[in-house]
Amino acid sequence: MIQDSYQNAIDWLFAQFPSYQQLGAPAYKPGLENTLTLLELLGNPQDMLRVIHVAGTNGKGSTCSYLASFLTNENEKVGLFTSPHIFDFRERIRVNGAMISEQEVLDFCNEVQSLKLAIQPSFFEITLAMALEHFARQQCTWVVLETGMGGRLDATNVVLPKISVITNIGLDHMQFLGNTLEAIAKEKAGIIKPFVPVVIGKRQPKTLAIFQKISSEIDAPLFIAEEQTKLQQLLETVDIPQYQKENALSALSTMQVLGMEVSQQKVLDMLTFVVEHTGIFGRLTKVNENPTVYLDVSHNAEGITSTLENLLPEGNLHVIYGCSQDKDANYILSLFPENCLLYLSSFSNNRSRTDRELAQIEQKDQRIRGLFSDVNEAIIAVMETISEKDILLVTGSFFLIADIKEDVCNFSV
Repeated sequence: MIQDSYQNAIDWLFAQFPSYQQLGAPAYKPGLENTLTLLELLGNPQDMLRVIHVAGTNGKGSTCSYLASFLTNENEKVGLFTSPHIFDFRERIRVNGAMISEQEVLDFCNEVQSLKLAIQPSFFEITLAMALEHFARQQCTWVVLETGMGGRLDATNVVLPKISVITNIGLDHMQFLGNTLEAIAKEKAGIIKPFVPVVIGKRQPKTLAIFQKISSEIDAPLFIAEEQTKLQQLLETVDIPQYQKENALSALSTMQVLGMEVSQQKVLDMLTFVVEHTGIFGRLTKVNENPTVYLDVSHNAEGITSTLENLLPEGNLHVIYGCSQDKDANYILSLFPENCLLYLSSFSNNRSRTDRELAQIEQKDQRIRGLFSDVNEAIIAVMETISEKDILLVTGSFFLIADIKEDVCNFSV
């Protein structure tokens, strides 16, 4: 059935080919066959593009944004593919910051339907194909491509990049990628290609040897961002959270390996224009002052820990937390300071913890001061009680942040 509006196309996209974002595990389809088949029918647009391929457990979205911002400042035409989106599907596909148009999304969905495919590609596979076709049509000079979940069997692994980047390895999505850092590292290392340089963001004892072995076997030059002391010095004076300095370092190391000059001014420009060039949002994004309110999409233990390291309130720390059913909420809540004030909220996506589950969690934690079925109601209620020196952190899931109304926190996207 041909779609006649952008919203109908989006509804079809989610309903016809359910996404991991909506369903979780049942929608996960590892492997490259469907993607390769679909791209071949579209003329293999990936073969026309210079790609930087980025994988990792945390920080890969921010690293992609820094890469895209740097390249845009170099007067390149930069395609950026990231996931998931927060407010609008089109956030996933941008060229120099501009989202793909609603008409192009509509046209592509109709194009896929007209192919009468014998296969049933996933939401993510179709979205990737849409992005690659859009970037080729726009004649992008560089494409920054974020993996979805893994690496080896991730749909994005159909590209032959000019350079690969692996930000870090943590224990997340273990039901798909393995239950040890070493096992997950092997999956992420699947994006390393013969003779193609690879930048490793963090020197982690349990994973570095794996990356070194794999890259050595296929003659892929390996570089470690943490060893780039001159680049670290350029980042010492900038006012961004420490974990974002690590992501920025990965991006700058990548630019350096590609032969581009990296200067203090270029670092400042990359950071100054990153929102304009990429639309990045929800990475400890400050949306209010006095009291300070941050929106953050950290959704696993490593991400939450990094976020908390950058919060030093003069007063109390208030946290509104909401997570998906596949997260160990009790463990993640144990990472928050003993003296913080917690509030739990469900969200509208069907992967949310239910109100009943939140009530069960509340019984085990005396720090929890309230339960909410709507994050907007939670924010309003907490804002009525906190002082100007307090900090409110809203975190735990992309879906939780996606439910926030712009007028509640006075932000715009």
